[in-house]
This record gives sequence, structure tokens and C-alpha cells, in this order.
Amino acid sequence: MMKYNANLKDRQDAEPQEAGKGTIQIPADIENVAWQTRGEVPSDYEVSLTDALEEMFGAGVETLPDIVAGLNDRKVLAPDGARWTEESFQTEIKRLGTPFE
Repeated sequence: MMKYNANLKDRQDAEPQEAGKGTIQIPADIENVAWQTRGEVPSDYEVSLTDALEEMFGAGVETLPDIVAGLNDRKVLAPDGARWTEESFQTEIKRLGTPFE
């Protein structure tokens, strides 16, 4: 099974070509691609960051200073190996959220 959608278009605003009656996919007839909105499999770094964020959000952490402190306390470092700052976290989340730039 593929781990990412190799056919993912690099434009998210494309208009549907065949929308309407008779074009609904039958679930058993299509391949379920695990990473449907990604151009590649998440890196170990991305998985670690996601796990830490999910854990913190589940514990009720909501503010940027608390998120940054939580990542640093968990020793989930920024991509450059440094401790997180509010600015570095915002920059990285923006980068991760725009994969086609």
C-alpha cells in the first residue's frame, strides 16, 4: 500500500471536473491512500512534533507560550536542534502548513 498520494496536485483550489450525480466513489473500489493530503510520508521529526502537540492539546494546553514551553520540556527540538521560541514555532508551523511553496 502506498504511504502517500503520489497523484496529489500542487494546487488545492482546483475545481472538480466530474462533480454531480453518478460520480460518487464506491469505497471498496478505490485505494485508500494513507496520506491523502501530503506529498510525502511524514518525517520522524514531524511525527514527534505531532505526537507532542496532540498530547499537549489533549491535556488542555492552548496558548502559544505554553505550547513552546511544553515542547521544550519534552525535549522536542526545533529543526535546527535549538529550543523552541514563539517565533521559531510560528515559522515552522507555517512552513509545515504550506507544503507546496
